[in-house]
Amino acid sequence: MALEGGLRAYEASLDRAGLALGAGGLVGGAFAAVLVGVGSGIAVVGLIVGFVIGVLITMMAAIAIGGPVWILCHALELRGPGTAVAVGALAGFALFLGGQTYGFGLFDMPVTDPQTLLFRWMSAVATSLVLALVSALIGWTMWRVAYRRVG
Repeated sequence: MALEGGLRAYEASLDRAGLALGAGGLVGGAFAAVLVGVGSGIAVVGLIVGFVIGVLITMMAAIAIGGPVWILCHALELRGPGTAVAVGALAGFALFLGGQTYGFGLFDMPVTDPQTLLFRWMSAVATSLVLALVSALIGWTMWRVAYRRVG
C-alpha cells in the first residue's frame, strides 16, 4: 500500500519495538567495546564491562532522547529509514555537542581566551559529527528491526 506521493507505509508492533531497542543497544555496546579496546588494550573483562555499559547507556539514551522525537515522527507518519537515520544523527549530534560544550555554553565553564574557546567548539563539532554517524547507524538498525512495510 502506498501513501500520497508514492511513499511507502510502515508499521511497527510493540514486540518489534522492544527487539529494536535491544538491537540498537547491541550496536552501541559494540561501539563502546571497540573504544575500550582501543583505549586500554584487549582485556576481556574490560571489553565485557564496556560492552554492557554501552548497551545500557545506548538503550537509555534511545528511550530518553530519541523516543520522544520518534513518537512525533511516527504520529506524523514519517516512518521511513531516512527519518530514522536523521533522528539518530541529530539526536546523537546534539547530545554529544551539548555534553562537550558545557550545555552549549549555558553552564559555567573554565575561563578561556576566545581562541581556545573557538578551538574547543571546533573540536566538539568534529567529535560530535563522528558520533552522529554512530547514532545514525543505531537509528537505522532500530528502524530495520522495528518496522515492516504495510501491504
